[in-house]
Amino acid sequence: MASKNFALIGAAGYIAPRHMQAIKDTGNALVAAYDINDSVGIIDSISTDCAFFTEFEYFLEHAWRLKRQGTRALDYMAICSPNHLHAAHVVAGLQLGCDVICEKPLVPTPDQLDELRCVEQETGRRVYSIMQLRHHPAIHELRDKVVAEARDTKYDVELTYITSRGPWYQASWKGDPRRSFGVEADIGVHFFDMLHLVFGALERLVLHYSDDHKAAGYLEYEQARVRWFLSIDAEDLPEEVRDRQPTYRAILCDGEAFEFSSGFEDLHTVSYREVLAGRGFGIDAVRHCLETVYAIRHATPEAPRDGEAHPQLQAMVQARGEST
Repeated sequence: MASKNFALIGAAGYIAPRHMQAIKDTGNALVAAYDINDSVGIIDSISTDCAFFTEFEYFLEHAWRLKRQGTRALDYMAICSPNHLHAAHVVAGLQLGCDVICEKPLVPTPDQLDELRCVEQETGRRVYSIMQLRHHPAIHELRDKVVAEARDTKYDVELTYITSRGPWYQASWKGDPRRSFGVEADIGVHFFDMLHLVFGALERLVLHYSDDHKAAGYLEYEQARVRWFLSIDAEDLPEEVRDRQPTYRAILCDGEAFEFSSGFEDLHTVSYREVLAGRGFGIDAVRHCLETVYAIRHATPEAPRDGEAHPQLQAMVQARGEST
């Protein structure tokens, strides 16, 4: 396969180095990048021939010039910008004639998905969302288990995701729900995607708790009853991992643990290989999880029914002297 030309928007962000490495590992070229911040020296580890811009207008002007230069034209645009800018940057990439690879969440509302579908049809190009959890071996193991058992009763599932974030998080765009769309979208969308992938269509959704640092609730799927808890607060880490690792990801399925705190190192590269092979996750593939996140964001928290509260939520409210 001939090398493809990539541009990247959001080059100074946390996740951008994984995209840069994926571009390199798949044998392609990063030829242009943009970010309002200029702390992007990591680009040199990928390419010393990458044009860089801190003003979007100059970046677009350069991209249009490349479009007229045949073999220098951009083939793909990678989007690593803040969540609220994804839609605008995806549209810019499609209109440049690029296929687009965008970090999650693709957009915050189902209506915006419909708008992107229209732009795809107008330009003849495609947008793909990074949903790297779909490539994780532990998730494949869980899905294989559910398929193999093919039982009539629903699984009882407990999903816990805690990823420690320091004071910078709230000071950045990630701490502003108008730009990040809350922890449910920023750190949770992968997991809602995974639950649908493994357990089928969503049948019931209840939000139990939500603030700037954590959220909890209950989801019922065709094949599972799920109690979930998301947090960026290090104090929520289990005692057995606290001070040893900053992140804890775990699924209990009928009491059987599927712990997947590791194994994420090369999943962006796997995702890029799949996109380049024509097997990326497009609008239809991610619609269900974005609709779930949208519904959670607009839900009013309510008290859990018996057996539907996540143990972490129960412990939290008990420590505050409240009741679930």
